[in-house]
Amino acid sequence: MIERISNNQLWQLILANIRELIREPGVLFWGIIFPILMSLGLGVAFTKKRDVITNIAVIGENHIKNSPSGNNPFDTASAILSFLQHNKAVLSRDKSGIWFRKLMAPDDKLGNTSFIFMAMGNKEAMTLLKRGNLTMILDEKDGQLQYHFDPMNPDAQLTYLKLSRLFGIAGAAAHETNTEIDPLTVEGTRYIDFLVPGLIAMGVMMSCMWGVSYAIIERRSKKLLRRMVATPMKRSNFLIALITVRILMNFVEAGLLILVAWLVFHVSIQGSILALAALFVSGNIAFAGIAVLLASHTAKTEIGNGLINAISMPMMVLSGIFFSYHNFPEWSIPFIQKFPLTMMADGIRSIMIEGAGFAETAMPVAILALTGIVFFIAGMKIFKWH
Repeated sequence: MIERISNNQLWQLILANIRELIREPGVLFWGIIFPILMSLGLGVAFTKKRDVITNIAVIGENHIKNSPSGNNPFDTASAILSFLQHNKAVLSRDKSGIWFRKLMAPDDKLGNTSFIFMAMGNKEAMTLLKRGNLTMILDEKDGQLQYHFDPMNPDAQLTYLKLSRLFGIAGAAAHETNTEIDPLTVEGTRYIDFLVPGLIAMGVMMSCMWGVSYAIIERRSKKLLRRMVATPMKRSNFLIALITVRILMNFVEAGLLILVAWLVFHVSIQGSILALAALFVSGNIAFAGIAVLLASHTAKTEIGNGLINAISMPMMVLSGIFFSYHNFPEWSIPFIQKFPLTMMADGIRSIMIEGAGFAETAMPVAILALTGIVFFIAGMKIFKWH
């Protein structure tokens, strides 16, 4: 009899918990539907494609913008041009005016590779390489083909192996060319140089979203904010104090990260430190404002957890933190570049590895600061204590 009662109580408790979940559609969405949507998005982003696109810069002193003929963007790289013409590489021009030739390299085992040979100057090529838009730089000097790439980059190594094999096969039909590997030692071309600015930006986003937004939601769910209503405290003072402490902590965290990266990997800041500080503060303001708006009405930590992940996870994947967002489809790049995390990461990279200053970062600083202020004011308007 006691066992039957116990089993009945267990059954009733299970039913009660099921009813509680059904009555909270937000919990169902963030707990079931949202992970499915994330898996679909990540599956599309990381599923191996049949065709791999690899961007390669071809250095030439007089490429298409200065070419009298107007149809030979590789006029100073005769062996490369002969190779591309022999393999019927298609000549095209992108939206930014850069001429390129596209060559398809079929491979049944490793998958097809589309090599995009872009004609440009050395300075422009180095900038694109630092931003992660290029895999390798190709040049020809005194009849010798030179490969410039980061030897620590596995994608660049694989590109070299495939490309050198293609040039070797074409050697009989095209001009025989000696080759030379020139590992890049220029500051800012390593993967760690690309990664550290992204980690700084991501740290600011995660710190503000969890340290500000989740802290407010948790206090509201525990009825702590209700008690604060009885005190002579302004709503704005409470929120600004919370944000200020978080920004100060972010300065310490980012400073330690840069210090460790400098000591261990010799990562340096090539641009203006004051511009970096301004961009860092504006990024903190942007994400703090978003965090305040997100937490202004949310009372359940489960829903707050889902909302924070819904905002931070897509940006963390899409905004070029761990790899260049130019790997995504071309139509999506203009949208990705408008994300606050993308603006902040790109701005920090331009300062740290490209030597940018206030002139180059003024626009993202203004947009990020304005975004944070607008979201903060909107969150203040609809903020509730309980």
